[in-house]
Amino acid sequence: MLFRALCSVVALCLSLVATRAETVQSAGILPVISTRGSLLPVSHSDTSIATRRSASLFRDKSAGGLFAPIAPRPAPQPFGSVHDQVQGILDLIARAEAGPKGYDAVQYGAKIQPRRPPTQLTLAEIETWTRSTPRQQHAIGRYQFIPATLRRLIKDQGLTPDTRFSPQVQDQLAHQLLVEAGLNAFTNGTMTRGDFMLNLAKIWAGLPTATGRSYYKGVANNKATISWDHFYREITALFPGQA
Repeated sequence: MLFRALCSVVALCLSLVATRAETVQSAGILPVISTRGSLLPVSHSDTSIATRRSASLFRDKSAGGLFAPIAPRPAPQPFGSVHDQVQGILDLIARAEAGPKGYDAVQYGAKIQPRRPPTQLTLAEIETWTRSTPRQQHAIGRYQFIPATLRRLIKDQGLTPDTRFSPQVQDQLAHQLLVEAGLNAFTNGTMTRGDFMLNLAKIWAGLPTATGRSYYKGVANNKATISWDHFYREITALFPGQA
């Protein structure tokens, strides 16, 4: 009799629980946990930053997101690393092209100079100066960019008109020209030293060809400002392992 009485009590309790559950569900009341989203919701949209058309050793790196994995600290670069070699080429080109004025150099044949030093100008202001002073030379900056080349590089790099023509920007643009001259092919051994040097001379008139003359000798008074021997020694010292 006691066992039957206990079974009846259990059955009654189960019936009450089932009835309560049906009442909650019919009233539209849902458990709290079912309505709570993730603390770190997953987004299905691609929010990655688009890469630039031309990578550069001199371009700032964009910071990652709040929960982006921490990038490992790069190993210290020894003297003679690729960055040092690239900087060495740029220094050599600058000596041949710009002289002591460096980043603020303007072609000596420009009778009407910009109102401020080049490093204080925006790219839009340089373009305005170029278009408002026709029939004169407009090579500008440490690497003596001519207007057509500067416009192309600005477009390739995705730079905006209000970008300042800073030393970093000038290095960044010149680095693209090094790559176009075959820097990567030269450093990986698929281009000879002589071919790379000739390609550089085709870009910068102040550098000599193997003849000792500028590739553009006779054009707008262009001439090589360093000797072929000096040019060859400098490149060999920077890249002693390249043929």
